[in-house]
Amino acid sequence: MDYQELLLENEHLVKKQQDLAAKIASLEQQLAGLYKLISGFKSESFITETVVDQLSLFAQDTPTVIEQTQQQTISYTRNKKKHQGRNTLPENLPVREVIIEPEEDTTGLKKIGEEITETLEYTPASLVKRRTIRPKYAKKEGAGVLIAELPSRPIDKGIVEACLLAHILVSKYVDHLPFYRQIQIFKRDFNWEPAQSTMSDWMASCCQLLEPLYNSLKQKILASNYIQADESPIKVLDSDKKGKAHQGYQWVYHDPIQKLVLFNYRKGRGQNGPKELLEQYHGYLQCDGYSVYDKIGTNPNITLAGCLVHARRKFHDALDSDRKRAQIALELFRKIYLEERNIKEAVQNDFEQRKTQRDQKIKPLLNQIKNWIETEQFNVLPKSPIGKAMTYFVNQYSKLEAILLDGRIELDNNLIENAIRPMAIGRKNYLFCGSHKAAQNAAMLYSFFGSCKIQNINPREWLEDTLQRIPDHSILKLEELLPGY
Repeated sequence: MDYQELLLENEHLVKKQQDLAAKIASLEQQLAGLYKLISGFKSESFITETVVDQLSLFAQDTPTVIEQTQQQTISYTRNKKKHQGRNTLPENLPVREVIIEPEEDTTGLKKIGEEITETLEYTPASLVKRRTIRPKYAKKEGAGVLIAELPSRPIDKGIVEACLLAHILVSKYVDHLPFYRQIQIFKRDFNWEPAQSTMSDWMASCCQLLEPLYNSLKQKILASNYIQADESPIKVLDSDKKGKAHQGYQWVYHDPIQKLVLFNYRKGRGQNGPKELLEQYHGYLQCDGYSVYDKIGTNPNITLAGCLVHARRKFHDALDSDRKRAQIALELFRKIYLEERNIKEAVQNDFEQRKTQRDQKIKPLLNQIKNWIETEQFNVLPKSPIGKAMTYFVNQYSKLEAILLDGRIELDNNLIENAIRPMAIGRKNYLFCGSHKAAQNAAMLYSFFGSCKIQNINPREWLEDTLQRIPDHSILKLEELLPGY
């Protein structure tokens, strides 16, 4: 083997060693990420640290760390936080007054005032047997019998009234109590034990009654020209898969302006579901970097907008492996969100002014991140966490820029993630849906309850009122029953 062959062989070994080192670093990063997930809550908070290189990159006249330290006066005075005192009790609570007179005789004494102490009592929930009595009258000359008609009920000939149905459904989908736990509570407190299959039938009947309203909600959201989209997995029992649960998905669409949310169940995570739903949609669709959205974005009527939180999260995940570079990016993201908060406080819901202010203050910071990545991208391994973060940002940049096209568009998808969170908590309690139909029924209820949550509406009160009104409500005026209308 001559010198040239030895040199080539050596280069090959060096490259192989570098690839192996990169693979080991990547696996170590994945292992660290899994450990964080197993250990507990994954915080994405970032506390600014002064980095000399960072300052030299982005500030011309900023003093160095040493100069800043010399200018600072360190104080060790501790400011003790004043206790705010006990929270005021809500004014809407009913009051039961108890008057306690002194044990001594008060005859002939003049009352000069009184001391009032307010405490809280709890009255357990109660089941009441409602007995509807309809007197019957015989008409004159044998003309028949006169009797009042029964009022409409959500479930015809059922034993449950709207208030109990609302309580059961809210307990499951808002308070995350599966039917079997509710049955245990009913048995313990009221000696009443409905069958679980019966409660499932009640839910199905309610969803059948609410389906036209769900379709009305869908139409109202799709009529908007700005919605956010995300998806979340849910286990579903499938008769075709014995011994295994099917991995279904709840696709979620949120209208931040009208404060409405729509859950739509699909059997998979492919493009067919959202593509079908959004076929006639015109406007902005804000989403993460999942490739299905890019395929939907080929529709000329849809403009994709990105999510800054997803882009930022990649850099946060890279802190352990390349802290110096990750901090530079995170500091710029921090500045963007500080500017956004100031803009929203200044212009409120004036979306035209918000767009103008963003162009002046946020767009330069976004460009700054992009220019920095273009400079640093070739100095990092592409498969390293920081390399992946940079690649993600560059690939998503056109969508991130689209955020600035309209003042209504949020910087991120956090609002829709908040709407999904109750479902994520719920599936830890009831684990799976019994069928694909049950999963779509759950999507319907999550849509209504999610919309109530966004608008600070009591979901039980809304559902009780809606179940009472919808049997006799005009199909042409269903929009009046939506949360907030």
